[in-house]
Amino acid sequence: MSHSESHVINNLEVHAHDTQSHGSMKDYFIGFVLSVILTAIPFWAVMSGSFSKPATVWCIVTMAVVQIWVHLKYFLHLSFKTEDGKASSLSFIFSAIIIVMVVGLSVWIIYESNAMMMY
Repeated sequence: MSHSESHVINNLEVHAHDTQSHGSMKDYFIGFVLSVILTAIPFWAVMSGSFSKPATVWCIVTMAVVQIWVHLKYFLHLSFKTEDGKASSLSFIFSAIIIVMVVGLSVWIIYESNAMMMY
């Protein structure tokens, strides 16, 4: 490899590391602690039976939504503010829509198949 090729490769590596925002150990630790807390709260709500069934379901759903946000911010490093964040936000939204459609339609097909088997 010539000197100019080496220089180009080194510049690409430096540029690639500059444009990506990798999380620090502090970010990963904060994300981990929040994830454990957001998992323990619904677990406690179900195991203790302290709440009514609707309140327990709302607790689980709320903690799940907050945990999704924690994972996106601290582990996947998605930023919804900058121009780079705009592209990753659109990719995430597209992926989420596809996943919701696949899961939702699968549940619908299974439900309808079960209903047809009852006749």
